[in-house]
Amino acid sequence: MKNLTWLLLLVVYINLCYCFRRKDYKLGVVVHQTPSDAELPLNDTIIKTNLIEKNSISLTSNIQTISKIDIFETSKIVCNLISDGVVAVFGPPNRITTPVVESTCKSLSIPYIVTSWRKTNTEESNVFLNFHPDADRLAKGIAEIIRSLEWVGFIILYEDEEGLVNLQEVIKLQSVEKTDNQDFIRIEHLVGGPDYRHIFKKFQNSTENNIILDCKTENILPILKQAAQLDMVDIRYNYFLTSLDAHTVDYSSLNLTANLTTIRIFDNNSENLKYTLQKWSNTAFEFYRNAVDIRPDTISTETVLLHDALLYLSTALKDMPNISQEKVNCFGLGEFIDGPAIINATKYVEGLSPVTGPIKFDDYGNRIDFNIYVYTHLDNQAIATYQAQNEMLQLTRTSEETNLASISNLKRIKVIVSTRIGEPYLMYAESPDGTPLQGNDRYEGLTKDLMDEIANILEFQYEIYLTEGNIYGKFIESEKRWTGLIGDLLEGRAHLALCDLTINQQRRSYVDFSMPFMTLGIAIMHKLPAKEEANPFAFLDPFSTAVWIYSATLYLVVSIVLYFIARMTPGDWENPHPCDENPTVLENIWGLKNCHWATLGTIMNQGCDILPKGISSRLALSMWWFFALIITNSYIANLTAFLTKANLEPPIKNVQDLAKQNKIKYGLLEGGATEQFFKESNLSLYQKMYVDMKAQRPSVFEKDNLDGVQRVQNTKNELYAFLMESTGIEYHVQTKCDLKQVGSWLDSKGFGIAMPMNANYRGAIDKAILQLQEAGKLSYLKEKWWKLKRKEPLCENIRSQNKDDNGDLDLARTSGIFLVLTVGVAIAIALGLTEFLWNVRNISVEEHISFWDALKIEVKFAANIWITKKKIKPVVSESTSSESKSEKDNKSMIHSFLQTASSFINLQQSS
Repeated sequence: MKNLTWLLLLVVYINLCYCFRRKDYKLGVVVHQTPSDAELPLNDTIIKTNLIEKNSISLTSNIQTISKIDIFETSKIVCNLISDGVVAVFGPPNRITTPVVESTCKSLSIPYIVTSWRKTNTEESNVFLNFHPDADRLAKGIAEIIRSLEWVGFIILYEDEEGLVNLQEVIKLQSVEKTDNQDFIRIEHLVGGPDYRHIFKKFQNSTENNIILDCKTENILPILKQAAQLDMVDIRYNYFLTSLDAHTVDYSSLNLTANLTTIRIFDNNSENLKYTLQKWSNTAFEFYRNAVDIRPDTISTETVLLHDALLYLSTALKDMPNISQEKVNCFGLGEFIDGPAIINATKYVEGLSPVTGPIKFDDYGNRIDFNIYVYTHLDNQAIATYQAQNEMLQLTRTSEETNLASISNLKRIKVIVSTRIGEPYLMYAESPDGTPLQGNDRYEGLTKDLMDEIANILEFQYEIYLTEGNIYGKFIESEKRWTGLIGDLLEGRAHLALCDLTINQQRRSYVDFSMPFMTLGIAIMHKLPAKEEANPFAFLDPFSTAVWIYSATLYLVVSIVLYFIARMTPGDWENPHPCDENPTVLENIWGLKNCHWATLGTIMNQGCDILPKGISSRLALSMWWFFALIITNSYIANLTAFLTKANLEPPIKNVQDLAKQNKIKYGLLEGGATEQFFKESNLSLYQKMYVDMKAQRPSVFEKDNLDGVQRVQNTKNELYAFLMESTGIEYHVQTKCDLKQVGSWLDSKGFGIAMPMNANYRGAIDKAILQLQEAGKLSYLKEKWWKLKRKEPLCENIRSQNKDDNGDLDLARTSGIFLVLTVGVAIAIALGLTEFLWNVRNISVEEHISFWDALKIEVKFAANIWITKKKIKPVVSESTSSESKSEKDNKSMIHSFLQTASSFINLQQSS
């Protein structure tokens, strides 16, 4: 017990000795109201210095409350504060009173430390120090963050000139990134408050949805509420708040789906920050019995900066051996001789871990090293960090985290998808049981299926909205606005636009697009040549009717001429008996029958077994051979071309052929991406084509692609071609078998999902499309709506069933030849029967037998196919002979009787 008593006495003695050796320093703090947040870091620093760390110094504070507008009162309070013997003064965040405090401290060499925003100090001062980030460097950081957001066009709303200083570097972006079709930056001064709705109305229906708001922290929520009343805080809008205390605002009272980006100069999840805030809370409760709830989202930037300033100052004071204790006042001539030394020591303190990151000062007391952390109102993690020392922005959020953050916004709303009716992308669905369909079930097509897949992946709900006029949209120059799908996005009627919407440069200047879900190009749709009805006499087509008539007439004429020439020329009169050297009779074989046979055999390319021997007859027949050679070969060549004309090359094979000719007219969709392609093309060929199309009357432009397809089908003689996307041509030629695609693509592009510029959910949409592409869903959807779901029969199936090949010589095309053969053989048979019956009649007369007996003999002989030799006279049977003989005797008796009667009559006449 005695030893314990002595030990306690020893401890007390040591502490008393230590206290007598400590140096007491007083800190002056000027605030506008009490209690102030400055008390938290101030009390913590005093407790830590005096009781916990037991340093060689002890700190006390003198907190004075001053007016925000009364300069005289401020000057008086500051002088009283300095007269109290303070070693440093922490100034107020006020543009009116700050110059008074700074001027007073500077005149007396009292260290003046600032923790609030002020313009960059350019005057040399050895007693000034600002822990707040330098205004110029902070402006550069804000500009770099804005640049990284890749906003095309934005609006700056500022409250006072301090805001313009913060945004001076942002304004300079206009000269670098100004576009031709819109102002890159629009600046509006927040005047006429506190109701600023009249300012928001100026751009409520404009294409600009990116807003930079620079105002006091306490005005942020009222201004956003006014914007909410005009539906300008939904998912279409992006807000950037420049206030470093924007994180302290409670946005829960807003139905906020806009992307809200804020900045701060300390890391929300820093262990150092969490430890410091916990320490403040413990100090407030243990020593002051004041329970406070301090969180990173409630602490102000100035309070954290004051903590770092006190940390640096207390460390500098501990390291300084002797500091003058002589008091100065505003009415004396003396100065605080150690003031500059204290500031200099505070600047170069090392080895500390300030809550606001790295700290470094320039020669003018401006803080030049700090970090800016970028947050969104939904994120607890910084998405990017800007380092002022090397002017570098580093993204700290992964792409997966970015997607999750953007998806969270989509899940909170019903996404409006603007689209248009057009096969096969979107069509009205038919109810299987006849009941009326509701909501999105009223529609079907590739657009709906694709949106269903994306919504399923990202887990959000959507509603289909049909755009007014069912048009893609075009830019109206006189009104400076878009119509159609693009207009729906820009004017806030939709969050997405999905159909066969082509990604092009003009549209990309106003809206964002996802990655393409379908690749395509501009192509030419033309009509297949009309299939003619099969002509059984197609073999007559090579020559006109006149040529056939002239040829037949010439055949007859030449045959007759040859007949007369052969009779006139001596060379064609021959000895009928070559063995008789001195014939009394000459014979000419060139009768009309042989002349016709010779000319016919020649033109049939068969020749003849007899040839003329006279010079004149040979010359005449040679000229006929020459004519036959030319006419028959011309016929064969033309016949081949006529029978295979379906395989001949089409009149146009590519866009060059289309542009060179003027017989086939060509057009395209009015106001679409295809027209924009020709209108803005740098190629002279496409420029010429566009000028030609504009000059055509009646117009070759169509209001809808389907109208263009129907015009191609309905125009006779294939005299109209339609330029459209290749995917549309592929769709229509599947069932419209009279259409075809001509040539290759004129360009290469894609269909994409449009959304407002810089929409934070673009990455999530891209990821969903990529996932569908890798899974083969995009290919399946195209196959489904291009082929599987078609109600009309597919052309490929029709062709496979009919097996119709226009290059084949089918029976329909050659039936005329068979008909000619049939008729010719039938005529030959008829002539043969006639000759046979005539020969039977002659035999019956010559052999004095009945016609029917002769017919039986000849038919019996003709039916015996094994007999190849025939007697000159037919063999007559005995019965037939006796009958013929009796008949002959009867005829002889009658003949004798008639002769006797005639003689008797003659005798009487003579007597």
